[in-house]
Amino acid sequence: MTTAIYPWQETAWQQLQALRARMPHAILFHGAAGTGKADFIEHFAQSLLCENAGPGGHACGACVSCGWFAQHNHPDYRRVRPESFEDEVSGEGEEGEEKKAAKSKTPSKEIKIEQIRSLADFMNISTHRQGLRVVVLYPAEALNMPASNALLKTLEEPPPGTVFLLSSNSLDRLLPTILSRCRKFALPMPGHEEALAWLKAQGVADADSWLREQGGAPLAALAQSESGSREEMDMLLQMLAHPSVEAALRAADKMQKVPLASLVSWLQRWLYDMFSYKLSGNIRYYPRYRKELAGLADKVHTARLMAAIKGVNERRAIADHPLSPKLFIEDMLLDYTASCA
Repeated sequence: MTTAIYPWQETAWQQLQALRARMPHAILFHGAAGTGKADFIEHFAQSLLCENAGPGGHACGACVSCGWFAQHNHPDYRRVRPESFEDEVSGEGEEGEEKKAAKSKTPSKEIKIEQIRSLADFMNISTHRQGLRVVVLYPAEALNMPASNALLKTLEEPPPGTVFLLSSNSLDRLLPTILSRCRKFALPMPGHEEALAWLKAQGVADADSWLREQGGAPLAALAQSESGSREEMDMLLQMLAHPSVEAALRAADKMQKVPLASLVSWLQRWLYDMFSYKLSGNIRYYPRYRKELAGLADKVHTARLMAAIKGVNERRAIADHPLSPKLFIEDMLLDYTASCA
């Protein structure tokens, strides 16, 4: 069984095949989160390792190599991700041992230098089927600085017969030197109607609202719909719709366990809707809060709104490493409240 690509990725897949004649040693796939980049690059990785790829470049799913890949134990393939990512497989060589050791402590949200160094032995031995070695790494922005520098050295002197496939949701969070060593390949955000049709085919009720609230990213919308609740998001949106110091402090106290990156993203989209309504009367993300957004947009000065947007964008860069989640949320919501005063 081969990994899947999604309908909105078909054109990108066809464009990617043109690179196979002169395969770069490193390709950096980039695009919005929640659109299926990880599945796409794993599909491509399997096709590179496949011994009988079809005319469209897809893996055959039947050869020895595809069998290994399906069982997550291909000897010429490595996947590098943060420990905090859900453990989708039972273990892959040395990486599996690292995962077992990691279970005894809080999983890291970073890709660490040890994970990059552990690739050295893998890259210095002969391949098992006289083909390529493939290293998949995502999200690339999770690389901490020592790991980034270690990866950079490898990319500067790439081992023969090795292809790195990286994925990023945010190119501006990567070292410029890493960007310069990779062939960049953009993966598309699907059109609203295409994404909506796909979500409906997955049986998602109220698909349009879920899709809009996740910025048009269909996999993110599917994941949120399967959680079965908008409770956390609505808690924040209610506070944003009726800002006050008391409401901000109450919300910060109740939302300490919500991922900060999610809170920042929800606030970014709320502010975008306010700004969009102010300029054009359009609301993209939260049409069910149209009345509240319209009221706030009418009274907030444009300059203060732009400053609030800039401030939240800056907070996104530190959301993964706050000193105190509660203080981070309080500060963010109090700033928003002040901007609406």
